[in-house]
Amino acid sequence: MAAEGPARSLQKQVTCSVCPDCAADPGAPGCGNSRCQACTGEPEPEPHVLCPQCRAAAPQRPLRPKRQLGDVLELVKRLRLPAASGPGGQRVCERHQEALTLFCREDEAPMCAGCGESRAHAAHTVVPMEEAAQDYREKIQSCLEHLKDQREELQSLKCTWEQESERLLRQTELERQLVVSECEELRQLLAEQKHLLLTRLEELNTEIVRRREENATRLCKETARLSALITELEEKCHQLGPERLQGVRSAVTRGEEVTPLHPAPKFPEQKRIQNFCGEKKLQEAQTGFLVNVTLDPDTANPNLVLSEDRKCVRHGDTRQDLPDNPERFDPCVFVLGSQRFTGGRHYWEVEVGDKTDWALGVCRESVRKKGQVTFTPGNGYWTVWLWDGAYKALTSPTAPFPVRVQPRQVGVFLDYEAALGKDF
Repeated sequence: MAAEGPARSLQKQVTCSVCPDCAADPGAPGCGNSRCQACTGEPEPEPHVLCPQCRAAAPQRPLRPKRQLGDVLELVKRLRLPAASGPGGQRVCERHQEALTLFCREDEAPMCAGCGESRAHAAHTVVPMEEAAQDYREKIQSCLEHLKDQREELQSLKCTWEQESERLLRQTELERQLVVSECEELRQLLAEQKHLLLTRLEELNTEIVRRREENATRLCKETARLSALITELEEKCHQLGPERLQGVRSAVTRGEEVTPLHPAPKFPEQKRIQNFCGEKKLQEAQTGFLVNVTLDPDTANPNLVLSEDRKCVRHGDTRQDLPDNPERFDPCVFVLGSQRFTGGRHYWEVEVGDKTDWALGVCRESVRKKGQVTFTPGNGYWTVWLWDGAYKALTSPTAPFPVRVQPRQVGVFLDYEAALGKDF
């Protein structure tokens, strides 16, 4: 704008010709150019001094103060004109009107060649503008790569968390299904128990009523017989005389021979009711098939180590020196539970954790335990296993079964009577 020309001219007049700051204590050598007191320094020993702007020689003497600038000096110091623009919009130094081709690293500011040669930047690191821009490009690029890596890590972490949460949700859904299934089994078991108990009670009721009616009939007959004998004896007693003695002895004898043919009625159902009361523990019926399994150390392979409570087992580092009794598995790395079953329903759970291979199930007590054993129903084994990442039922032939979520606990349910009726 036209108004900027005089303003810059005024600023140039009061600006130190050595440094880019406004002149403090302005004065001029013989040529009239301005220098601040700091750039003037102490008087030099030479008789002449060169002006740093025009290189004119002038006698060494105190600077002539430019008092006409004193009043406007403070105003000019406050003046902050934007950097001027050269041809094509290129920014130029507002003092030297030169292109801003240099960059001061300490001040982090662009400057022209004239500013770069000034005493104010003598101790600073001044580099070409393009070099400074390239350095900053490299730093920005490095910072961008770091931030992008951090963002990718966060995105990967977010993906991992989402996958883990999905896995946990699938596991909770599986547990929910197991709870529903187990509660349904309990409900069915209670319904069957209820039907069984009510049927037995109905049978007891029928038996008691039948026995009551039988006893009542017999007692009525005996009561009638005794009533007739009493009536006969009472009549003979009132009519007793010489001509009435015939038949009295027979009646008295019959009366004397009367004994309680039916003592206090005995109900064998009483004992059955007592036994029933001891058997109808519904609370036990709810959990009666839950088994607290402990392991039998006499059947454990010598490479297996049992916990003190015999609830846990692990594969040991060395083979133990144990008696080679007939019930011990060897070389098969197996162990049996201490519980034996001869009927009923039974359920227990096995903690498999994050094991990569395992086998569990039920077997006949008479199965082969020595040498190589094929774990099939035909040999008395009903087992499932995890091996090489695959879940299989060890039937003949083996049958794979899908598992949506890797289980940490596996439930075993044995219906003894139902199993007897199936061809495995």
